[in-house]
Amino acid sequence: METSELLRNITALPVISTGLAEEMMAGNFSSVFKGQGMEFDEARHYEPGDDIRSIDWNASARFGTPFVKMFREEREITILIILDISPSMRRGDFALNNISPYEQGLISAASIAFSAEHTGQQVGAFFFDRDIERVFPPRKGRRHIMALVMAALQYQKERKTRGDRHGSNIACALTGAQRLLKRRSFIVLISDFYSIGWEQEMTNLCRKHDCFAIRICDPPDLPYPGLITLEDPETGVRIEAPVGLTSFQESWLQWHKERSIRWASLCRHSGAAFLELPTTTDAPASLLKFFGNYSRSQYKSRKYR
Repeated sequence: METSELLRNITALPVISTGLAEEMMAGNFSSVFKGQGMEFDEARHYEPGDDIRSIDWNASARFGTPFVKMFREEREITILIILDISPSMRRGDFALNNISPYEQGLISAASIAFSAEHTGQQVGAFFFDRDIERVFPPRKGRRHIMALVMAALQYQKERKTRGDRHGSNIACALTGAQRLLKRRSFIVLISDFYSIGWEQEMTNLCRKHDCFAIRICDPPDLPYPGLITLEDPETGVRIEAPVGLTSFQESWLQWHKERSIRWASLCRHSGAAFLELPTTTDAPASLLKFFGNYSRSQYKSRKYR
């Protein structure tokens, strides 16, 4: 997709993202957009019925009578978008689609960022491949989000001509997020997940934050029958593939299926919400459907609990 066309699609997202913000607020992620951190307000005398876990032991010892801590809810929270900019994100398996995984990922990131803006939240971002390439500190406002989008578009334009050959390090990006975020936040990781060894870092992050993993993927469609050359965009390794053979087609589809199941299992085990997003789908519509279904399932689980 041409950069100008992609930018036009993204600039239309603020209108579309209103509904997405409402669905995200309706479900289990409502705590993210409303804020769920607690800030100390004052201490008062203990009264019968107060939770003993809220006793301020320092004040109680100082004054010789029980005091309890009072808190007020923080109304803001940070949304951190972690976007994979590695070579495998910038091209599809066979370039059958007019949108790359990176472009689909950027549209998804922008949809969530504009949704956060509707509720007055601050948005930050990491761009990463083998290292964290760029950090956008969390801020509020449309101007900040558009600066993030324009920087991502510039990365796409530059990397098309640079021909970098290296993979992505998801574990590094997740560790960086853990160091940056001191209070509970909403983290969105957008990648094709052609990376290994990130499971423990995701688990650690989910213990303190709400995490949402989006796996961008090309559909496992094969092109015309015959012998074709497949190239790994991150290593340059090439192989000749007999895509016309039934055995190859079955193995190819089975590999994609097993990879999808394995990825979902790892996300579930770590405690992260997850969505597989093919490049052929409408990203804002898919996110809206996901959060709509998620909020309804959360409502049912609370209703019958």
